[in-house]
Amino acid sequence: MKYQEALNELATLLGQRISWSKFELESHGQSESYFPLTLPDAVAYPTSAGELSEIVKICAKHAMPVIGWGAGTSLEGHALAHQGGLVVDFRNMAAVLALHPEDMTVTVQPGITREVLNEELRATGLFFPVDPGANASIGGMAATRASGTTAVKYGTMADNVLALEVVLADGRIIHTGSRAPKSAAGYDLTALMVGSEGTLGLITELTLRLQGQPECSGAAVCAFDDIGAAVDTVIETIQYGLPMARIEFIDGPTAAAVNAYSGSDLPECPHLLVEFHGSEAAVAEQAETFGEILKEHGGKGFEWASRAEDRTALWHMRHHAYWAILASRPGARAVVTDLCVPISKLSQAVEETRADIAESGIPGPILGHVGDGNFHAILMIDPEKPEELETAKALSSRMVKRALALGGTVTGEHGVGYGKLDYMAAEHGGGWDVMGDIKKALDPQNILNPGKVVRFPA
Repeated sequence: MKYQEALNELATLLGQRISWSKFELESHGQSESYFPLTLPDAVAYPTSAGELSEIVKICAKHAMPVIGWGAGTSLEGHALAHQGGLVVDFRNMAAVLALHPEDMTVTVQPGITREVLNEELRATGLFFPVDPGANASIGGMAATRASGTTAVKYGTMADNVLALEVVLADGRIIHTGSRAPKSAAGYDLTALMVGSEGTLGLITELTLRLQGQPECSGAAVCAFDDIGAAVDTVIETIQYGLPMARIEFIDGPTAAAVNAYSGSDLPECPHLLVEFHGSEAAVAEQAETFGEILKEHGGKGFEWASRAEDRTALWHMRHHAYWAILASRPGARAVVTDLCVPISKLSQAVEETRADIAESGIPGPILGHVGDGNFHAILMIDPEKPEELETAKALSSRMVKRALALGGTVTGEHGVGYGKLDYMAAEHGGGWDVMGDIKKALDPQNILNPGKVVRFPA
């Protein structure tokens, strides 16, 4: 085995907390998207930053790749060991380390998931607002600069991570940022690490910004005859300045899929799902204003849900839409696109994408966090038909080119990973080469999640 010497040293260091069993390798070698099984050489389970530092030093000595692993929910092959090596699973580093309610901050280890964190925070009157849908690990959310359904009000991980502890490619442990609300002290290394997808360092500790739990929350769902009317409603709502906590879009095929999967009874047409936070009076006023806007655009069936159980059911349906869509074509895998465009171009982008999908012959329901210009198309393919994968990739490529032409980005939330690597030059030009230079400076052997995000300089 290529890395046998390194594995022997790691076994001495970790004992039972390193594995190369078939089960462990396979469970850390698969993606929720269309990528094939990609086995690492071993899986390690560190318990501290100091121990991870020693792991990385051993790997650096033997030029062995190191890939971070959280909940494993990334969709662009971010955590797959394409060049072999060691997957580092952070499940044993999942504690709340310090809570400062007066400062509205919390410090956690990377393996804690967002749902567990919010359970821990429930009694404080605070919560962590970033909600990508999946019960993702906080470290992975930071590494991919995740956002989600609440980004329209609370921002993305880039807005909610104040400080980090990071293990670099040579084993050094550094601290970036602080608990202070702002800083003008040197380069923003926190921002550099957030979104770097484990290619510059492995995050071992995060200090997060918290929000107060709203006094009142209200959610609603409404239907539209066509996609354009629904998206135009979003645009006008944003321009009006209505402070929504969430505003989500699903198209007709998605509505049909969630009906079959969740037992709901949505009309099989485009829908908006919205949520407002604030005082009871403010939420009621916002809902009334939104109702007036949607009527102007032909919205119908405006159903308001103020009870917690009704809101939970609504967002449970939305969060499980991906699985509902996959279930609508049994045995299918998905090429999941993720684009973001300026709000003014959102209607054009969605409608042209819908037309493209219809012409392709591949099922591709559309949904997304349209309040910040972000939407997804779930292109379902038969894994036994390579021609469908090629058709889906070609379709995705056209969607990416459209997003760039409209002033947008190739990914607003899923990240680059391996799947969107080929589009980086088109978006960033020479800036992509600068990213590679930064990577080479911090990781000269290219051992940290190699083959992702950047093109490593020769």
